[in-house]
Amino acid sequence: MTRATTVRAVLAAAVLLVSVLITLTMSPRLGLDLQGGTRMVLQAQDSDTAKADRESTDRTVEVLRRRIDSLGVTEPTLTRSGEDRIIVELPDVQDPRKAADVIGKTAQLTFHAVQGPGEQDGDGKGLTLPDEQGRHLALGPAALSGAGVKEASASFDAQQGAGWTVSLGFHKDAGRDWTRLTGEAACHPVQDERRRVAIVLDKRVISSPQVSPTVACGSGLPSGSTQITGSFSADEARELALLIEGGALPVPVEIVEQRTVGPTLGAAAIDASARAALIGAAATALFIIVIYRLFGALAAVALAAYGVISYAALVALGVTLTLPGLAGFVLAIGMAVDANVLVFERAREEYAGRPGKSLRASLAAGFKGAWTAVADSNVTTLIAAGLLFFLGSGPVKGFGVTLAIGVLASMFSALVIARALTEIAAHSRFVADYRGVNGIAIPGRVRTWLTRRDPQPMRSPRRWLTVSAVLIAVAVAGILVRGVNLGVEFTGGRLVEYSTSRPVDVETARTALAGAGFGDAEVTTAGAGDISVRTGELDNDGEHALRAALAAEGGETTKVRDELIGPSLGDELRRNALIALAIAVLVQLAYLAVRFRWTFAVASVGALVHDVIILIGVFAWLGRTVDGIFLAALLTVIGYSVNDSVVVFDRVRELWAKARRKPLAEVANKAVLQTVPRTVNTGMGALFILTALAVLGGDSLEDFALALLIGIVVGTYSSVMTAVPAALLLERISKVPPPARTRAPRARQRAGRRDPHDNGARV
Repeated sequence: MTRATTVRAVLAAAVLLVSVLITLTMSPRLGLDLQGGTRMVLQAQDSDTAKADRESTDRTVEVLRRRIDSLGVTEPTLTRSGEDRIIVELPDVQDPRKAADVIGKTAQLTFHAVQGPGEQDGDGKGLTLPDEQGRHLALGPAALSGAGVKEASASFDAQQGAGWTVSLGFHKDAGRDWTRLTGEAACHPVQDERRRVAIVLDKRVISSPQVSPTVACGSGLPSGSTQITGSFSADEARELALLIEGGALPVPVEIVEQRTVGPTLGAAAIDASARAALIGAAATALFIIVIYRLFGALAAVALAAYGVISYAALVALGVTLTLPGLAGFVLAIGMAVDANVLVFERAREEYAGRPGKSLRASLAAGFKGAWTAVADSNVTTLIAAGLLFFLGSGPVKGFGVTLAIGVLASMFSALVIARALTEIAAHSRFVADYRGVNGIAIPGRVRTWLTRRDPQPMRSPRRWLTVSAVLIAVAVAGILVRGVNLGVEFTGGRLVEYSTSRPVDVETARTALAGAGFGDAEVTTAGAGDISVRTGELDNDGEHALRAALAAEGGETTKVRDELIGPSLGDELRRNALIALAIAVLVQLAYLAVRFRWTFAVASVGALVHDVIILIGVFAWLGRTVDGIFLAALLTVIGYSVNDSVVVFDRVRELWAKARRKPLAEVANKAVLQTVPRTVNTGMGALFILTALAVLGGDSLEDFALALLIGIVVGTYSSVMTAVPAALLLERISKVPPPARTRAPRARQRAGRRDPHDNGARV
């Protein structure tokens, strides 16, 4: 065993050991769509006294954090997003109404003196509001804001017999304002309304306590000894203390997005994804074992190691695992096969093309020859993952992170773990001598068929471009005729999915909702007998009434999923989706132009656009929803499509540099035939995984898997039958000379010296 092989083996063992320890000792961080709960996106708004900037939004986050902590939610998450957005995640909270009532209080908390009839100044600063008992109070201008409240707590006063009370403490300057306010109120007779102090939140008097008769006029209450008494229950006292201490939001906030997922849906998604992963990975492993025999089995072992390493990386980095992220983790298993297939097919070429070359030498040449294609193809996928992270939101962002980690882990498993295992096996004389065992010494059925038939697909490039143009025309017709069914995420509105104890058909549900005043609601089935309802703007109280209308027909009605997107956010997400697609195309074009000829880059991007249009067109014809998850699939297809094109053009570049005088069409035809086995085998590995996701992944992953299935099939076709013919036509138009001739490597063996990897054959 060589020193390099030993280093790879030790490195692989160390990484795998650490990954196993992390897997056994740490738990993954599940997103709300897997564990159930509510996610809200709040938009900070400018007010008369403050601007919604980064600083005011950060202060708002802290106020909301205090309010949510008082709700008793387990491990809530609050983060600022951009300059003026706040993302709130509340695990296990299924009814967002209560949470919204508490955290969404938009107006500033204020303290007012109560005035008598006719005492208001008429300058617009006074208010007339009902108090907690329904009496209308005339209030003067705000004398103190909730920002001055230092603390507020509820306690039971058994000694004085006052029952539940709320104690207040103020910051230094605010304490003086409070003393002055209560001192002025104490100048009025007992039982006079003007002896009250009104505490106002969101234009509602939450409490109007009267200053105690023991307080003298002008002296007022000191900050540290203020107590609000009344006939409070324990819950009422705690809620009042919560609202006062949570205090003023520095700026008002508006709920622009709200998603609620039931825990049963999350559990079902995890189970479905786990089944899909096991069955798909087993089918993929069996496939590569059949194709590559012993080396295929070793690649399957490396594939299992990849699964452990990538999962451990997700856990160690604290990445939140979302449903699309889980699907990305499963998808990356299929993509992890790609590097192994590239290496093994290249080794087969070396073994068959140079009779007498040893298995070890062929394998080493396979790893060396496939390196540029592996690197370039994985970089294009990483670009797609980066765009998902920076331009996506919520679960789409998680998918981008998972995909990026999967790509890096797959490269390590293929180029370190699989290489170490195959190099160790190649040292065995038994493995090297028996062609039917190692899997490299046999050409494979696809390669054998191509050698025997010797097809010439690039003889008529215009024919393939015509086929592609027809496919695009059909897709565009679907977009124009049927239209694109944009999801709530891009249009704004609300989408709620319910499970009923008694079966309810769509017509019955539609009639029940129309009778309750929801005649514009779109009602469809959502799998397993669930009812999906899509409406325009609908608040939480409206959703509660909608659920009650369904319950009248279907018995006990449970909310499975709830998505609310504000119209402004929907417009922004739709605009960002178009920007993401444009940036994806331009970035891929720039990368390919640097790595290849501009003609190859333009042809690859043309094939990429071809794939995007066809995928959107197919979804338009099928009436499937185009949403954020579809966007994640679309950007992944872009990476996959460019991945395939890179492999083909990498081989074209290599062969053309060795034979500059040959016509490019002849070189391209040879390159296509040499890379077809890799294209077929890699595509089959991904299709096993995606088919398992589509069939077993449940309704929540069905559209995602379907989009990827269509995209990979179309991308596999276009990378050969669209990109290469387009490049041939562009080369005819351009005057760019062929690439420089590659210099043949200096002979490693002279005058009887032997290649240490060879069995005696001269090189």
